[in-house]
Amino acid sequence: MEATAVRPRRLRRRRRRRLLPLVILLVVLAVAVPVVLSLLPHQPPVREEPDPHAGQVYVNDGANMVWLTPHESLPVNPFTAEDFTREEDGALRYTGMTGTVRMGVDVSDYQAGVDWQRLAAQGMDFAILRIGYTGYTKGALRTDGSFTSHLRGARAAGIDVGVYYFSQAVTVQEAAAEAAHVLRLLDGQQLDLPVYFDWEPVFADDSRTKDNDNGYLTECAAAFCGVVESAGYPAGIYLNRQQGYYRYDLSRLADYALWVADYNDYPDFYYAFDMWQYSDSAALDGMPTQADLNLLFVPSPRA
Repeated sequence: MEATAVRPRRLRRRRRRRLLPLVILLVVLAVAVPVVLSLLPHQPPVREEPDPHAGQVYVNDGANMVWLTPHESLPVNPFTAEDFTREEDGALRYTGMTGTVRMGVDVSDYQAGVDWQRLAAQGMDFAILRIGYTGYTKGALRTDGSFTSHLRGARAAGIDVGVYYFSQAVTVQEAAAEAAHVLRLLDGQQLDLPVYFDWEPVFADDSRTKDNDNGYLTECAAAFCGVVESAGYPAGIYLNRQQGYYRYDLSRLADYALWVADYNDYPDFYYAFDMWQYSDSAALDGMPTQADLNLLFVPSPRA
């Protein structure tokens, strides 16, 4: 019994001797590791650089790919390239699932002599007629020479009608005067589609608009559309991508229809719109010259 009582104490001493080197190693490491780490080159914490394009979208402005800070209050274009197919005759067909489309043309005195019945037979069910324009040298208000005949012919063919005015306004007052001129020409006639404000620069040497920075363009569009709507007509704005991105503040024009010119296989304008002019060189039976083709989306993607 005495011999067996001594044996556990010997085992405990052996275990202590075995653990002693491990304890010494741990102590050495506890002292050495901080010393070694202090001798290493100091590495500052990695900082993530802020994204310079946070909140922006990468868009094609018609000339280049650019970063754009969008108006968050405006609806976005819902269409993609897969929503459209190009037919052998050059016309685009909408194959998407967001509503339906109507096909139409826009014409002016440059297309005098349109055979509207033949256009209707090709599926054109609306037309935007130029009702007038402003001279680019002196700002005189003028009437499109073919407006009356175009209106009569389109109506007889069962084609719905809207109008546009080619503006050269350089002040808000001039834009309002252009709208009043349109109302005089309409003389109360009913329209099926809006009255569009179409401002485009003319780069002739004697043009009033060639050197203007367009800083007033939003105000001019709002003034024109406001006068038109006060007479009971819906109003809209015709523009291209660069105008929509750089010239107009579309957040201030959200109440008016948008007609976008974008000559492509699908509309690549960032914001939602009501009508798309996709060609300015179509050959149509019954049209004496090349024609502008448009798709009107029903219901409007902006609704």
